[in-house]
Amino acid sequence: MRFPTTFTLNQIAEIINSEYVGPHDFPVLGMNEIHVVQEGEIVFVDHPKYYDKALASKATIVLINKRVDCPEGKALLISEDPFRDFNKLTRYFSPFVSSASAISDSAKIGKNTIIQPNVFIGNNVVIGDDCKIHSNVSIYNNCIIGNNVTIHAGSVLGADAFYYKNRPEGFDKLLSGGRVVVKDNVDLGALCTIDRGVTGDTTIGEGTKIDNQVHVGHDTVIGKKCLIASQTGIAGCVIIEDEVTLWGQVGTNSGITIGKKSVVMGQTGVTKSVAGGKSYFGTPIEESREKLKQLAYIKKIPDIIKKLEDK
Repeated sequence: MRFPTTFTLNQIAEIINSEYVGPHDFPVLGMNEIHVVQEGEIVFVDHPKYYDKALASKATIVLINKRVDCPEGKALLISEDPFRDFNKLTRYFSPFVSSASAISDSAKIGKNTIIQPNVFIGNNVVIGDDCKIHSNVSIYNNCIIGNNVTIHAGSVLGADAFYYKNRPEGFDKLLSGGRVVVKDNVDLGALCTIDRGVTGDTTIGEGTKIDNQVHVGHDTVIGKKCLIASQTGIAGCVIIEDEVTLWGQVGTNSGITIGKKSVVMGQTGVTKSVAGGKSYFGTPIEESREKLKQLAYIKKIPDIIKKLEDK
């Protein structure tokens, strides 16, 4: 998430009421999660296990719960609770704005686009030309939809990330201030759910086709010309490269990459990153040829046991 203008370190510290290490006029351009953070942006860290990763990341400003040595060219925001203060910044720079109508006055809808009855379109949504948005679709604030996109009935774009911190009093939600971006020529089936990014974009690439009842988690990036079959569940922060096929009921771990032109067979659990150009099957995931060989061997076990018993 980039801020509308450049802020100073002192201004950010005043918003969250924190101490800081660095020049008071140190420039702050935005905020982001660690896997997508860029120079000039804030990243938060609240566990010593991840201090080094955060301090060595592209982030120029680290929101941290302990005063540590500050790397050269960077700045620190010292906070008792970085998770809480990251939420404060999200509220400040990307506050929730309610809608007063089913289709917001600030939404921009392209020519020849068809909006069926009972569709909700939130504030600052942009929808391109020649789209079909079927009944009971909900498109939350700030989503971007390209040209020639079809979204079937009941799908929801832009719901919050499933991201919580476990506190003694209950689960504390990390607020979502990101967007969903759907590129040109995408088809979304009925009852799909595409969560927005926490601070960045959840993106569906050009020409990708998604079946009914598919879930895409926050900040996931799906490439061009992918095929994703029904009941697939994609976790947050996943990268699916171009021309990947995911068959029905595939599930993924978060933070993994599925390589270009991979084919993942039905009911596979993608537990780790996999290289492109291969077919995969099973849980934990393996190349499908090897996994199917293993299953064939397992079927032979009763016969092997019987032969041993007969000796």
